[in-house]
Amino acid sequence: MIQTLFGSLDEEQKPSFIERMKEAVSRTRENLAERIEEVVSIGKEIDRSTLDDLEATLIGADLGTTTTHEVLENLREKADRKQIRDVNELKRLLKEELLAILTSTSSRPVTKVDGTPEVIMVVGVNGAGKTTTIGKLAQVFRAQGKTVLLCAADTFRAAAIEQLEIWGQRTGTEVIKTKAGGDPAAVLFDALQSATARRTDYVIVDTAGRLHTKQNLMLELEKMKRTAHRIVPGAPHETLLVMDATTGQNGLQQARQFTQSSGVTGIVLTKLDGTAKGGVVVAITRELGLPVRFVGVGEKAGDLLPFDPKEFVESLFA
Repeated sequence: MIQTLFGSLDEEQKPSFIERMKEAVSRTRENLAERIEEVVSIGKEIDRSTLDDLEATLIGADLGTTTTHEVLENLREKADRKQIRDVNELKRLLKEELLAILTSTSSRPVTKVDGTPEVIMVVGVNGAGKTTTIGKLAQVFRAQGKTVLLCAADTFRAAAIEQLEIWGQRTGTEVIKTKAGGDPAAVLFDALQSATARRTDYVIVDTAGRLHTKQNLMLELEKMKRTAHRIVPGAPHETLLVMDATTGQNGLQQARQFTQSSGVTGIVLTKLDGTAKGGVVVAITRELGLPVRFVGVGEKAGDLLPFDPKEFVESLFA
């Protein structure tokens, strides 16, 4: 799915994406790159002691303890061999370490979809920006001339249905819904039947972020997956977990619960522009073993960017 969406960006489009990424991580860049300059003064020998001083800086950028320790241990080995001559060399090596982590999952193949519709389930806790992300995805697909159907399967929250309808109006996308409190799997059944009959390109499914118990939530998601597979073989083709970047490490435990129960294939990280701890992107990739597919950098329909590991790392030090 990600390749079809953004694999064909032309050379004129790429600079705007890069500039927007730089703007989105500007607070993280100030928090990270500038503090590295403070720790490693000009002319200072870079040794294990210097790198120990960097630990708080990396953790402060929300790389997480595990990822920080791994990165620094690799750098310490190079420092022992006198391979880090100055602060510029340190930054270059740090970028290499971060990029290696991010690219370890970004090359994971996306499920090949034969025929239509392609079914994308979107999961995550309430408040992470799940419904807004669905609206933005619809905008991207519609802009590329694709047909899209939205499925309002978060029936446990009336506001979620209303919010999805607003996004449907904004993007000119039909929303299949039922009354609040209805059966989510039944709504999904209707949406997929309709999409199959019309040969719709994409069905994007909103799901509940919270039920009265976590176990019930996960059982409901599993039921929806079975329904999707029964109507469209191979579905859901992509299950995206929406995470709020501003929650940082606190959001990782919630994310683990979804990845264990929902067959998550990729991450959408929202509100990246609202935090100085954008290093959580690296922590998510390392600790969940999942690729970041998109990042949200604002509230408008066009504020959803494809995630490119190299561009992200370069933006942190640009």
